[in-house]
Amino acid sequence: MATEVLPDDRALRVGRRERALAQMAAHDLDVLVLGREANVRYVTGTRSLWTAGTRPFAPAAVLVRATGAVHALMTWDEGLPDDIPREHLYGLTWNPMNWVTALQGIEGTGTALRVGTDSISPLFAQLLPMACPKAELVDGEPAMRAARRVKTAEEIVALRESLAVAEASLATAVAELRPGVTEQHLTGVLLEAAAAGGVSTPATQEVAWVTSRDHPWRKAGTDGRVGPGDLVAFTSGVVAGGYIGEVGRTWPADGGNSPDTRALYRRWADLWGGLYDACRPGAPAADLLAAYDTAGEPLPPMPVARGLGLGFDPPVVASGLPQTAAEERLEPGMALAVTGYVWQEGVGAVLGREAVLITADGAELLTSSPHWKP
Repeated sequence: MATEVLPDDRALRVGRRERALAQMAAHDLDVLVLGREANVRYVTGTRSLWTAGTRPFAPAAVLVRATGAVHALMTWDEGLPDDIPREHLYGLTWNPMNWVTALQGIEGTGTALRVGTDSISPLFAQLLPMACPKAELVDGEPAMRAARRVKTAEEIVALRESLAVAEASLATAVAELRPGVTEQHLTGVLLEAAAAGGVSTPATQEVAWVTSRDHPWRKAGTDGRVGPGDLVAFTSGVVAGGYIGEVGRTWPADGGNSPDTRALYRRWADLWGGLYDACRPGAPAADLLAAYDTAGEPLPPMPVARGLGLGFDPPVVASGLPQTAAEERLEPGMALAVTGYVWQEGVGAVLGREAVLITADGAELLTSSPHWKP
């Protein structure tokens, strides 16, 4: 694990920034004022302090379309990329008018006609017109979502690196599975392995749990100790270099040789075949929901698919958003975490989550962790 704070690789930064500038042009934005951490890192390539919980909006980064210049909220230059000069930094302040002064000093804000922000607060809705007096303030998040939904080649490399840590951590935890072990122990083993791989920030709260034999979508209502015949689900999610890698598997605790267990795994394999076939360029995201119906399986409450990338990325394909799924089209370069889930009363559940890259002529699996075979 590196001990110094380094910016993202230059090729990674440049590719992302070019996409952001292209979407600014497509959305007719002269200036983007960004406050959401993932968007800030996308355009600056700098790592910020990690904070738990929400925080008020602040102009943490500014991107000017005419010059391509990036200005950033930083009180130090550690980890600053060489393409952001120190004079483009402005510091943290408690006086809101100091923000106005800082933004007024950025070339292009005074003449901008359309300024987009990825979020806003009532206070900054009043302050930004003072810094950009000629501008119409508009929602800039659609431009950032359009930029981030399709990954650059360098981003795919970053995702592969994150997934490698997630899969190695998963394998370490699965090796500890046996009757009598606790969910807490399995969780600790997985997180320890991720930390050894250089990742100390998990992407998911749940890591290992005994699936319920009585109710779908739930953990077993026990003391957390794995018993004979239990099906144990693992979800390994890490944030490495800002990119989220996720993989999910379900393994039986004691060999899983019962006919009911083998039948449940075959059901999952049938469902996954339909999900993978739905991952093709130009297809509506609703086809992923339809794969459950075709397989005769009820839709899960969690998203069937969601974008992988630098923090939260579109699309989100869920049963609660059918219209969104119908309107969304899959594009080459999208990276998705796709989840298959089947349940049988008296047996438990099988959950499998794969990372899938949409390609020009189909799809590519980015994950390679083995499944239990019936």
